[in-house]
Amino acid sequence: MDKKDIEILDILQKDATIALADLAQAVHLSVTPCWRRVQKLQEDGVIRKQVSICDPVKLNLGLTVMVTLKAAQHNEAWMQNFIGGASAIPEIVEIFRMSGDIDYLLKVHVPDMAGYDNVYKKLVKVADLQDVSSSFVMEVLKSTTALPLDYAVLKSSRN
Repeated sequence: MDKKDIEILDILQKDATIALADLAQAVHLSVTPCWRRVQKLQEDGVIRKQVSICDPVKLNLGLTVMVTLKAAQHNEAWMQNFIGGASAIPEIVEIFRMSGDIDYLLKVHVPDMAGYDNVYKKLVKVADLQDVSSSFVMEVLKSTTALPLDYAVLKSSRN
């Protein structure tokens, strides 16, 4: 990656629907070299996918719950069973394996407390859990999918 790739990524992280001609103009390239760079970033896995980010409130998913879990067992079979089962619950949108006092952190979007109770009942059937603790998000103060680009390892410039 070089500085042009970083410029492309910066723009695409803000709006992946930008027309290729507009993207090329914004980074001072012609369309074909810009397209090649985007393709290369996709092939290299830098750009994993392009999606539409929906507003959970407008989809009647106004309650966000952060769930911490402690595993009852610590072995590969338990972990695979848990990950498979938890991943199959659509309201669970993120699963993190953690260090420290908790084993897993889940981000859950549901309409209300009854919706969370349904998710909880599904979750405890997935695997043997030692502890489940829930915290309810009162206000989202920052939410972005854009990653900081200052840490990307750059190579010499190419067109």
